[in-house]
Amino acid sequence: MATEPESLGRDLEATLAARAELGREYEPALVESFVERLDATIERRVDAQVAERTGTSDDARYPFVLGVVSLGTGIPISGIAAGTEGLAGLMVAWGGIVGVNAAYALSHRRTGQR
Repeated sequence: MATEPESLGRDLEATLAARAELGREYEPALVESFVERLDATIERRVDAQVAERTGTSDDARYPFVLGVVSLGTGIPISGIAAGTEGLAGLMVAWGGIVGVNAAYALSHRRTGQR
């Protein structure tokens, strides 16, 4: 697998070759395409550096997102479960929500992830 600089070098060579074959009328589209790939590469590098310096990554947000989603879905599920099955339904619904969160927490504790 090629490194990013090698890949970008090949992309630039391909862009220049395509420009030579297609002519000047395609130059803006070819340059724009190469710049988009270059921007994506720079963005990946910056994101990696920020994550390295701050010790955070997208993975660090998953527990928070899971908690918010659990509460957001728990409210209507509670209403439906309590309305149809009473206290037993409510206990089963929240038992499932707690179970999902506990399983996530335990699986990431074993692997040493956040």
